[in-house]
Amino acid sequence: MDTNVLIVEDDFELSRILQLDLKRNGFQTTVCSTGLDGLKAFHEKNPDLVILDIALPQMDGLTVCRRIRETSNVPILMMTAHAVSEEEVAEGLNAGADEYMLKPLGKIEFHARVNALLRRTQVYDTDTSQPIIGYEDEYLFVDLKSRKVRVDGKEIRLTPTEFKLLATFIIRPGEVLSFTQLLEHVWGVEYTNEHHYPRIYVSHVRRKIEPDAKNPTYIHNEYGIGYRFVGHEDGQIKR
Repeated sequence: MDTNVLIVEDDFELSRILQLDLKRNGFQTTVCSTGLDGLKAFHEKNPDLVILDIALPQMDGLTVCRRIRETSNVPILMMTAHAVSEEEVAEGLNAGADEYMLKPLGKIEFHARVNALLRRTQVYDTDTSQPIIGYEDEYLFVDLKSRKVRVDGKEIRLTPTEFKLLATFIIRPGEVLSFTQLLEHVWGVEYTNEHHYPRIYVSHVRRKIEPDAKNPTYIHNEYGIGYRFVGHEDGQIKR
């Protein structure tokens, strides 16, 4: 099945370059130049990936991102024309973005990140003979095959990146995962220099699944090394 990409960008030349480049690589594309048109096209086209500029007329990219996240887990790549601070990344994550790229976009890096984002939407699998398919206790329920997560009985929505991060912890319970291991498993080898990503995304996942994000129950720090997943005493790793 063809992969559909929605591009929401008010720079005509950049959107044209992205569209032609994606088409040459086998993607179908839809292009919009305003936030409102982009949101409308999203609901009409149901794309597999959204490439979204932050600075848009009529409705800014962060608002469009929030509106999309009300109904969909589609991967969202946000673009910005200026350097992104960790605070801005956190703001984008709060809106529901999966990724940031700085314009102008390098062709090789752009395709690497598009492909990495699409990989994160695939059902999580493992190479073990008895693959772990989830985790469950009285507070947290995670099913890796259906990609469903419930916290205190209520289903919550995770972005593809957030879900893959949580899944990576669950299939390696108790194991300390280094920052490099997390970058390779969750984001891909293209991201091994993005050392701030695990810390920012772990913080965001904690806010969604932990009873108290400041005193985490499930995702524990191993200072200077990485993180590990610890289940409740009544919890069960499901195989």
